[in-house]
Amino acid sequence: MKYLSFFRIRFVNGLQYRIAALSGAATQFVWGLLLILLYHAFYEADPASFPMRLSSLVSYLWLQQSFFALYQVWSWENELFELIQTGNVAYELCRPYRLYDAWLVRIIATRMSNAALRCVPILLLAPLLPEGYRLSPPENGLQMACFLLSLWLALLVVAAFQMLIHSLTFYLLNPQGLKIISQSVASFLCGEVIPLPFFPESAQKLLSWLPFASMGNAPFRIYGGDIAGAALAETLFLQIFWIAALMLIGRFLMHMGLKKTLIQGG
Repeated sequence: MKYLSFFRIRFVNGLQYRIAALSGAATQFVWGLLLILLYHAFYEADPASFPMRLSSLVSYLWLQQSFFALYQVWSWENELFELIQTGNVAYELCRPYRLYDAWLVRIIATRMSNAALRCVPILLLAPLLPEGYRLSPPENGLQMACFLLSLWLALLVVAAFQMLIHSLTFYLLNPQGLKIISQSVASFLCGEVIPLPFFPESAQKLLSWLPFASMGNAPFRIYGGDIAGAALAETLFLQIFWIAALMLIGRFLMHMGLKKTLIQGG
């Protein structure tokens, strides 16, 4: 119950920044349209040579922009890094909750509140665009249900990955380098820059097994039908696996880090 209350407080607090969210949504809408125009130019040259159907790719790009705030790895909770670096984490340890669980809930609540404000305008406008540029609905209800499930699992993967980085901060003097490397690798390998089907076939199998493919890549490709059948079940299983693995590693590292942490002063 205390974590639910903590979630509610952080979620409501995130809903206060409506103007910033609307301006962000406008930016994401324009950027998504530019990306679609770019891919249209490539597809018109030789549509048969691309690994995704254009309609699936367009849906992928619109969903990517709609839920931009939900899965972007580089959107950090900088206050948590400051708590560790300044030693104010000692105050957190005095409170009646588990530190890992409270911070995980905080990350999830902040991302959900930001995404809730940003996604609605795009999801309302994108389906109204002309054919070939619009966000198409999924083929059936089962596909939609699998998309929503995968979207939730992707959020948990991203949150668990960020908590892993926060846990590693207990062992560092400055986390800046770790943040830059982790967010660069994750952003590239999760399909944010280039959708994973556009990578060389020799690399796709390896990339699909990494935790980054279980972030933004998985739910958006499920929505467009690019992942279906046995591959769909495998993708959902991998998301659940990486949630469990990242959380276990993060909890262990935080537990060991807190045991060795020295806080100076009164």
